[in-house]
Amino acid sequence: MNTILLQPTDVLFFRDGRPMEGSLAGHTAAWPLPDVTNHALHAALHRAGLEGVHSHRRGRSGNYTEERDRKFGCLATAGPFPVDSKNQWFFPRPKDAQLKGSTKVTLQPVGKLAGLSESPCPGSSLPKPLLYAVGNTEPPTKDAGGEPWISTEAFHAYLHGSDGPLEAAGSSQFLRDDCIACQEANIGIGIDPETQTAGQGQAAGKIYAAHYLRLKEGFRIGLLANAEDKDFNHPKYGNDLIRALLNGNPVQIVVGGQQRLCTATLQPSKGCLPLPRGLVSGFAAVSDKHLVKWVLITPAIWPEIAAGTAKSGQVINAHPGGWLPNWVDAQTGQVLLTQGPGLRKAERKKLAKGGGISARLVAAIVPKPIVVTGWALPDPADSERAEQGGAKSTHLAVPAGAVYYFEADSEPDARKLANALNWHGDTNGTDIKNRRSTLLGEKGYGLGVCGTWKYFGT
Repeated sequence: MNTILLQPTDVLFFRDGRPMEGSLAGHTAAWPLPDVTNHALHAALHRAGLEGVHSHRRGRSGNYTEERDRKFGCLATAGPFPVDSKNQWFFPRPKDAQLKGSTKVTLQPVGKLAGLSESPCPGSSLPKPLLYAVGNTEPPTKDAGGEPWISTEAFHAYLHGSDGPLEAAGSSQFLRDDCIACQEANIGIGIDPETQTAGQGQAAGKIYAAHYLRLKEGFRIGLLANAEDKDFNHPKYGNDLIRALLNGNPVQIVVGGQQRLCTATLQPSKGCLPLPRGLVSGFAAVSDKHLVKWVLITPAIWPEIAAGTAKSGQVINAHPGGWLPNWVDAQTGQVLLTQGPGLRKAERKKLAKGGGISARLVAAIVPKPIVVTGWALPDPADSERAEQGGAKSTHLAVPAGAVYYFEADSEPDARKLANALNWHGDTNGTDIKNRRSTLLGEKGYGLGVCGTWKYFGT
């Protein structure tokens, strides 16, 4: 993966599908979602006019046209994350550590040691398949919680159970939103899409309020990207489209809405990626269970799945999706991932299917969802948008910082689960192996790291 830093040349504009008319400013100044920066790089590759790249057909789900005019399908990204002037990367704070200036875990599942049985308490409103509620170990307070951003060093301390002081000389390990960027509000006039003029047609009498994101001095947007094209062959950069695009020099690319520009700079490779690395062993053991938790560092999308039968004849079970990963059984909480290739990958590559992982989801901390939308260009292979394109489906994504708690039946199973959930898999952090979002994984959704946990009161 290439490490890229984006330096805005002006304020930035990021919006979702919520209304932006009159006094409604929409949601236009939040930190950009992973698909926004992915689309920015994808558009930049098209504008670069690179020759000799692989072209593939339009379509999806086995329905494709014969025309090959789609390019850069090999692009995969991760991020964006805030980066300060000292090249220190920051990540969303885990939701079970809510003390300012600290990585101390303050929320823990109330499990068996608190007198609970294998099933939820009578009258519990916990949705299936959860067994344990999560309790606060701190006294009641009106404090809203800790700073929303923590550094890589602080994240590692959190994963290893350390809550000591982390202040480094001249820098902070914990940041508020207003330390990274500020919001600027402006009033705009609607433009008629047909005439591209204001005050006429659909835009007659329409104004809107919008918020813009201005990064503070010294902060940039960090992004990881990889695009190895099998047909592309650059004399200097081989099949690496990203390096050919940036070409050793800063390049201006459009990021977000309203044609806002950022200067993209390629950082020298340092081997390990600048993301926090999860635990691969040393998980707490209580009785016959080994305790593994998974923390999202980017959002994840798990759609609802209807029952049916696949083309291969395989029976598809219904799944509610939403906050619950599609790779967790909705009734029992059993983890459906395998150690090694899954069924479809094994069939496609003629490999042996990986073995199962004996682990169960028992608790979760899931904040309010974030809205993910988009707009599709005309696609002859898609009957819904064949002629004029249109809005994509709106998804509600689980935000970064969400925590999922698992009980594994053995120490080897705990290791297998960590290798399946950590973004780096069984590597030492040199490559992204696992993207556990059902949708938009290639755009950076579904990256997470593993740690361990304790029952409430232990």
